[in-house]
Amino acid sequence: MTQQINPLSALEIHALHEALEDEYRAWATYDQVIADFGDVRPFNNIRNAEARHIEALRVLFARYALPAPANTWPGRVARYASLQAACEAGVAGEIENGALYERLLASTQRPDILRVFRHLQDASQQRHLPAFRRCVERGAQGADGGARRRWRWGRGSRR
Repeated sequence: MTQQINPLSALEIHALHEALEDEYRAWATYDQVIADFGDVRPFNNIRNAEARHIEALRVLFARYALPAPANTWPGRVARYASLQAACEAGVAGEIENGALYERLLASTQRPDILRVFRHLQDASQQRHLPAFRRCVERGAQGADGGARRRWRWGRGSRR
């Protein structure tokens, strides 16, 4: 038995599109930082998280029979002169992301959409923002060299 889902309002559709575009942009930005500076933390971990965020939103698109737009951001995002500048931009981006979800939460009363929006906002504000702030505090040297050593020799080692 298939459950009938009430159609989304124009505001809800717009909110889903806005959320997905923001997650696409974030993923592409962090992917570009990795292309420019290597597989460095926190960008590698957060890029992977952004991929999961994209998938969570795409599930909502599918649930409501909406075509999900493709990610057009790769190759169109800002590039940074240094890893330090990228970390500082990460802080600003996650602050903006928190404000975006605060606004988008007001666009719907649907529990499934609210749950996803809250989860993505929490991830941004409780995990990504603190990681980027630590990145800024340690400076580019700590974010670059130290992360690579931990990855090679730590639990994430592929040796």
